Amino acid sequence: MSQAAEIPEALFQEWRRQRHEELAGPDSWFGVAGLFWLEEGGNAVGSGPDCPVRLPSGPVRLGVLRVEAGGVVWQGAAAGVVVEASVGAAGGGAIRLATDRAGPPSVLHWQALSWFVIERQGRLAVRVRNREWAAGRAVDEIPAYPYDAAWRVEASWQPVEPPLALEVPAATGELEVVTVSRRAVFALAGQELALLPMAVGPDGAFFVFRDRSSGGATYGAGRFLKVPAGEGDTLTLDFNFAYNPPCALTPFATCPLPPPENWLPVAVAAGEKKPALAEH
Repeated sequence: MSQAAEIPEALFQEWRRQRHEELAGPDSWFGVAGLFWLEEGGNAVGSGPDCPVRLPSGPVRLGVLRVEAGGVVWQGAAAGVVVEASVGAAGGGAIRLATDRAGPPSVLHWQALSWFVIERQGRLAVRVRNREWAAGRAVDEIPAYPYDAAWRVEASWQPVEPPLALEVPAATGELEVVTVSRRAVFALAGQELALLPMAVGPDGAFFVFRDRSSGGATYGAGRFLKVPAGEGDTLTLDFNFAYNPPCALTPFATCPLPPPENWLPVAVAAGEKKPALAEH
């Protein structure tokens, strides 16, 4: 193997190690214990059966998440709840919370449980985590194909003019409109193919794609791929780094799904395979 091929493979092995470390940690997607959509007004939080935000354990009621015109506030009813990264007081002992819309959200903790507010297409939901989910168990590594340099391809990073308003479906059934001003055009398995990015920033591009292996060896709803920023009009797509979306790891995720434009007519035998727990 050439030196040029050894360098990406070494990065791949380190990426695999970090990926496993992250997924085996307390904030893993495997530890998500619930996803609850909020309604306007008060939403009780606790283990009680009448709580809209139902925790897997703990007191019947810990407090209330109140959705109002100014955002979301926490009205605590029980001792022991710690609020991390709040955005200020809201009067009457209530604490104003940040959602994940513009950055990290405020997080509330009670013993091993934590919960925070996410925002998706204008709707608010609470994601609950059990940070001790892995206690007393061995966490298996997600299976993946061995590194193969044949799946590292150079793409032409072409402008899309005029920019395309792409409708991206989500696992929740909603559509998000993404403005696409570039596309990656490349050759794979003897075919000229293209992928549209879901996001482009200074650090690179983010793709959501599906291929002929989806639903077989790999997760049925597709996979994610993040690539570093290219130089000029080229971009390197290394499909060895394709990874499963959170929806493959928990039913409590809200993942973007690959639009039809990103359904590749070839089987990409690279990157992460379908986790054992994924049914499709």
